[in-house]
Amino acid sequence: MGKAIKNLFIFIVVFLVIGGLFSLYQTSTKEVDEISLNKLVEQVENSEVKQIIVDGNKLEIILNDDTKQTTNKENEESLSQILKNYGVSEGRIRDLNVEIRGESSTAFWLGSILPFLLPLLLIGGFIYFMLRQVQGSNNRAMSFGQSKARNEKKTTLKNQIKFKDVAGVKEAKEELLEVVEFLKTPKRFLSLGAKIPKGVLLVGPPGTGKTLIARAVSGEANVPFFHISGSEFVEMFVGVGASRVRDLFKQAKSTAPCIVFIDEIDAVGRQRGSGLGGSHDEREQTLNQILVEMDGFDTNTNVIIIAATNRPDVLDPALLRPGRFDRRVMLDMPDIGDREEILKVHAIGKPFDSGIDLRRLAERTPGFSGADLSNLLNEAAILAARRDKKKIFMDDCLDSIDKVLLGPERKSHILNEKEKKIAAYHEAGHAVVAHLLPNADPIRKVSIMSRGSAAGYTLKLPSEDRHMHSKSYFFDEITVLLAGHVTEKIFFKEVTTGASNDLKEATRLAKELTTRYGMSEALGPRTYGQPEEMIFLGKEIHEKRDYSNDTASMIDKEIMKVIRSCYSRAKNMVIKARPKVTEVANLLLEKETIEQKEFRELFD
Repeated sequence: MGKAIKNLFIFIVVFLVIGGLFSLYQTSTKEVDEISLNKLVEQVENSEVKQIIVDGNKLEIILNDDTKQTTNKENEESLSQILKNYGVSEGRIRDLNVEIRGESSTAFWLGSILPFLLPLLLIGGFIYFMLRQVQGSNNRAMSFGQSKARNEKKTTLKNQIKFKDVAGVKEAKEELLEVVEFLKTPKRFLSLGAKIPKGVLLVGPPGTGKTLIARAVSGEANVPFFHISGSEFVEMFVGVGASRVRDLFKQAKSTAPCIVFIDEIDAVGRQRGSGLGGSHDEREQTLNQILVEMDGFDTNTNVIIIAATNRPDVLDPALLRPGRFDRRVMLDMPDIGDREEILKVHAIGKPFDSGIDLRRLAERTPGFSGADLSNLLNEAAILAARRDKKKIFMDDCLDSIDKVLLGPERKSHILNEKEKKIAAYHEAGHAVVAHLLPNADPIRKVSIMSRGSAAGYTLKLPSEDRHMHSKSYFFDEITVLLAGHVTEKIFFKEVTTGASNDLKEATRLAKELTTRYGMSEALGPRTYGQPEEMIFLGKEIHEKRDYSNDTASMIDKEIMKVIRSCYSRAKNMVIKARPKVTEVANLLLEKETIEQKEFRELFD
């Protein structure tokens, strides 16, 4: 569309230029008086004429006072003959200053040929313009089925991503190192009859670096890297996706050895036959073509297919069989050591203060992915710039953690004195109970500054990464969640809506403890309920009940039993630690925020 507008603009400009030149040549002489031959003869007789310029049949007359006039004569007659016919004496004729001009070639072209040539040029230009547009449309139609994969081969080592640029994921690097060695020296493997996996499936939560490590494989092997998203295969027209798959693999084979990276392959690789569409669904045809192309690789074709997804459970089994994506590489959330290494990588190029402790930041960011950690340091740099600092300090990083976890600080959300006091006691109840319970996570920060949708918050994070949780841990967590609600009721004799999110989270944990983890003595060690999923839509529609109504009633009673037990426990702890809750609440009302060190000093 942009090219067509550009061509039309050029065409209009050329037309205006040609028309302007023609109009300049044809400029009318309305300013010059046109007289008759009788008047000219009279002026000659009176010696008023200074010069006469003869230009074909046109006579330009210049009088003694430099006034210009014009008239026309007959084609066959000369000026001197006309004057004689009008009775002018030969002496007067000889005294006249007469200049005769011949017709130039430019005037001939502009006056004679151009009026006929210009319309032909305009019509020819218009026909050429239309033909170009039709040709461009045909080219786009012919290229509609071509692959949109981007070949991102780096010509300089400076821009290549290597394994050293990807922090953490040590096991994934070891798995993919075999792919790099095969791309570099395939004969070493083929000579022993070994077959390298044709496809590698990268599986992990969003932000764990699946695309980054795929680029690192290309950088280590120094081979072309074709990048395409799974959604770019599918179009509304039948057969386009399959055509693009064929074109992609054709390009890959022509530039082998190379890597083809398909991001979000679950967009086209979902299980067939279970969607809303029929057997001729365009997405299924695209998947069929991918399966055929991967199975049709020669043993000596050095093309490695790397795909990424965070939904391996919905992929078609044919994609995961040996000979296709027969190697699965897991990328988990980084642990505390990996988070520290990732922070070091993203800290390069940022002016940090000498007091920055990346290990402390890694401890306060459990559950953060690599993308989250990158965003964390970027937010810290933005906060430092807004505060007119030349370097990034530790408080900027800590504030950015709160912003990433809870949202931006809402300075305009000002509570009145009563609401502020309720929020202070609410958060103090959370913090004191969490500090006293043995299995609860340690308190990092307590604040009554509004962030996101919360009027206040108690930030408690584990000091080390945990992969398994006990029943006592869940009971302590539910007790901490209910402590704010209990504190409001004890100190103010009524409760507010501020505890709604705490109650929701406590109910969720109690339900999972009962129905998912088999920690209920009354119900026994089994799970209850299975989420059913419609593969085509990719979202949970409802939960399949694999238990009776009597069991459902028992589940409700067990959930309520857990909630009441933790509520009673929290109530007893708040009553016993009432002076400490009051002390923490008063400090919050005074300072609004209490850090971990200052909070611990209250108990020491």
